[in-house]
Amino acid sequence: QVQLVESGGGLVQAGGSLRLSCAASGLNLGTYFMGWFRQTPGKEREFVSGISWSGYSKYYSDSVKGRFTISRNNAKTTVYLQMNSLKPEDTAVYYCAANVRSLATKVSEYDYWGQGTQVTVSS
Repeated sequence: QVQLVESGGGLVQAGGSLRLSCAASGLNLGTYFMGWFRQTPGKEREFVSGISWSGYSKYYSDSVKGRFTISRNNAKTTVYLQMNSLKPEDTAVYYCAANVRSLATKVSEYDYWGQGTQVTVSS
């Protein structure tokens, strides 16, 4: 049974940092493209960042580029999202997802999802 479990969310002031983790089990993480998405009430889930199975290729949405960094440790079956210079508009539930194919930015392209972790940035 595949499980993705996010952690590391919380409340932080604007300008602060958080590091999200996504622990994977039940799959060979090293063969999956991994993505982070976020969602706020009433809005569609949006792509934030993605990383290739090797960790060599990384992708970011324009809204987080230069502030967020994605990384992975396949040996520890964990994917990370380091979030710096946080803004109130970064407030959302953050989800990690696994895609057995390659680069994917659409929700429909992902095979497995975690339950999400809340990030709240106060002004």
